[in-house]
Amino acid sequence: MLQIERVRLELEEDEALVRRRAAGALRVSETEITSLQIVRKAIDAREGVRFVYTLRVSVKNEKAVLKRCGNRNVSLAGDTSWRLPEPVSPPEIPPVVVGAGPGGLFCALALARCGARPILLERGWNVEKRREDVERFWQTGGLDPESNVQFGEGGAGAFSDGKLNTGTRDPRHRFILETLAAHGAPESILYDAKPHVGTDYLYRVLSDMRQELEALGCDIRFGHKLTGVERQEGRVTALEVQSPAGTCRIPARQVVLALGNSARDTFEMLCAAGVPMEPKPLAVGVRIEHRQADIDLSQYKALAGHPRLPAASYKLSCHLENGRGVFSFCVCPGGEVVAAASEAERVVTNGMSRYARDGGNCNGGLLVGVSPADFTGNGPLAGIAFQRQLEERAYTAGGGGFTAPAQRVEDFLLRRASAGPGAVVPTYRPGVKWSNLWEVLPEFLCQSLAEALPVLDRKVRGYAHPDAVLTAVETRSSCPLRMLRDESGQSAVRGLWPCGEGAGYAGGILSAAADGLRTAERVLAEI
Repeated sequence: MLQIERVRLELEEDEALVRRRAAGALRVSETEITSLQIVRKAIDAREGVRFVYTLRVSVKNEKAVLKRCGNRNVSLAGDTSWRLPEPVSPPEIPPVVVGAGPGGLFCALALARCGARPILLERGWNVEKRREDVERFWQTGGLDPESNVQFGEGGAGAFSDGKLNTGTRDPRHRFILETLAAHGAPESILYDAKPHVGTDYLYRVLSDMRQELEALGCDIRFGHKLTGVERQEGRVTALEVQSPAGTCRIPARQVVLALGNSARDTFEMLCAAGVPMEPKPLAVGVRIEHRQADIDLSQYKALAGHPRLPAASYKLSCHLENGRGVFSFCVCPGGEVVAAASEAERVVTNGMSRYARDGGNCNGGLLVGVSPADFTGNGPLAGIAFQRQLEERAYTAGGGGFTAPAQRVEDFLLRRASAGPGAVVPTYRPGVKWSNLWEVLPEFLCQSLAEALPVLDRKVRGYAHPDAVLTAVETRSSCPLRMLRDESGQSAVRGLWPCGEGAGYAGGILSAAADGLRTAERVLAEI
């Protein structure tokens, strides 16, 4: 098979023309192409707007065609597939996966497909009940600390944009995308340069994956929270778990800790139990919200609003003279800012969008890098204390009920409280309280945001629009600690396998799922 890169189509050209362009690149007739697959579709808006494709094409005598065409954009396609390890006999003591986010789900899926019949523990509930609990929270401010945007089937990614792009290359990524598509995700994730599932599709995917897991013998237990680890001679022997029926004990030899980045009480328990971990840098800040039409205009210029163009996004960063990095994170075109708290009296924001991305606003994290030197106190849990302090300030400033403090950009830059919205109406529920964020967030954080806004505005015109809305606070962009593991993937407490974003080894749905597969490989090797 041959791979052809940089195949371009103008906005008005029909996608059926990619076959003709492929034939032209290979210097063959269209009839000589026996198969054609789009493996990547991107938008180039640098000069005008056009689509750019990467194709995989089959023809006869491929090596001869490759040599004859003399096109540097054509090459032999390599094998980028990832395959499951060899099957195993079900062990007497099943492996246990703790957490049903992307890392835990894909780890459990690989274990189950290979015959290991794992137990999957999730402190929250299945996605059907979880949706009801989250919607009630957004409407009323009534938080369920075990069933919310952070905890439950699918993890935090279930209430997000469902973005699947990553800056790393891993053959497991294609397997993950194909698995999601097979369980009901849009087929476009297999070739879009910036694939996303959308919250509305993620619900269906999770339910369908659960059915496969159960059919393969995976024992899924919702409402089960890890509360203790038993060990002998440095190796785990059993888990203490809080369940709806009370506390229970589960024998265990291999335990995958795919906890997600918000399982703070579990981190505290594991730290007290002597599981090695260390603080690590993270980023905190606010959600910035614009009118989607303004972002489209900035990115697409005169072609904004064209029916073939998706809602525009952006990716921004800058490095300030004070040494801080400021960057956009988890941008949600056509989405909404959501309440993402998991603890009482602490406000947390995040972004979410549906597959169509058809909302009137675009929002994204506007974050400032922080390091352990910024934390008050020492030790591996110092970053959690730092996050909690910011979340408590935001809750107090919002006046309770998980209302979030918000401010127009113009007012923020002038250090004055906002009295209400301008052209951008905030989407955050249960609601916002117009405030002065300089009185809510640390001085260094606000100063960094204020310096970055005009710099980023020069990259995306209108980013620092006076009426753009800043909603505080975003603290859960990543885990503030790392659970140490060796080359085998295990903790110094043997039999514990830290995994995914909560363990400090991933950043997003795709990379967490890939780490879940990697961990499953290691567990299967031991079995």
